[in-house]
Amino acid sequence: MIDTTNYKQRLETDLLRITNELGSIATHDQVTDNWEAVPTGGGQNEADINVEADAVEEWNERRGTVAALEIEYQDIKRALAKLADGSYGYCEICQAQIAQTRLDYKPTARTCTEHLNDESTLTL
Repeated sequence: MIDTTNYKQRLETDLLRITNELGSIATHDQVTDNWEAVPTGGGQNEADINVEADAVEEWNERRGTVAALEIEYQDIKRALAKLADGSYGYCEICQAQIAQTRLDYKPTARTCTEHLNDESTLTL
């Protein structure tokens, strides 16, 4: 059995960082626990098409950033829930214990190294 204290601290620190990053560019829906990018304030009343285009481009970039951060956010929350229920550190496919070196590298890992390529097929 692995000592999960360090993983919990690391995950909580990462969750705080991700939440702060998301909060600066998105709004959080408390009910669904989803994040949605918000456009910047500039360009909304501009007649210049270039200013409008820049604002749309920036919003699209924010949406991409939010999507990537939200995946990380959900992964961290899932790992913390697994810590709470005692299932942390076990492969979701074969239930074998995940190697500590893998958890050191990726504390949100959901599979052992044998099923590493199958992790992306798991449902959220």
